[in-house]
Amino acid sequence: MIPEVKHKTEDRMNAVMTSLKHEFSTIRTGRASLSLVDDVMVDYYGTPSPLNQVATLSLPDGRTIAIAPWESKMIGPIEKALQKSDLGINPINDGKLIRLIMQPLTEERRKELVKKAKKMSEDAKVAIRNARRDSNETLKKAEKDKAITEDDLMKGEQEVQKMTDEFIKRVDDALVHKEKEIMEV
Repeated sequence: MIPEVKHKTEDRMNAVMTSLKHEFSTIRTGRASLSLVDDVMVDYYGTPSPLNQVATLSLPDGRTIAIAPWESKMIGPIEKALQKSDLGINPINDGKLIRLIMQPLTEERRKELVKKAKKMSEDAKVAIRNARRDSNETLKKAEKDKAITEDDLMKGEQEVQKMTDEFIKRVDDALVHKEKEIMEV
């Protein structure tokens, strides 16, 4: 019973970490990253399609994303989709290639992004604590139903707490790394 609860809890907490990493990857840091355009949808002959399914994406240097459409007709819809997106970057179209050039972030904007990252990490911590609470409730119910002993309940709660502490530390470490990345000039 306890290993099963522990496994489910660990799976939930791992899912929270995966989600946090994805959310962090969408925060613009002044450095080019292909994950910035992951959510951009392009109108491909009437069907919304992810940008990476209608063009080749590359990073020619640290501040530029180059987008080469597979079909020359798609350059207009791709440019339109990039302008509509909330990236805050104007695409530069040379007729064959679209470039997104990252401008250095202002100090004020960096601080806003750090705040956003802190909120994301706090939300992740709440989700981890919710997983802990649910696991503890499952263990208490099992003890009440006489499926496990009181000693097993205490041991299970301690193991779940230890796991919670480890995941909270991982969230804090990820936040420190992201803050450093954002504040880097």
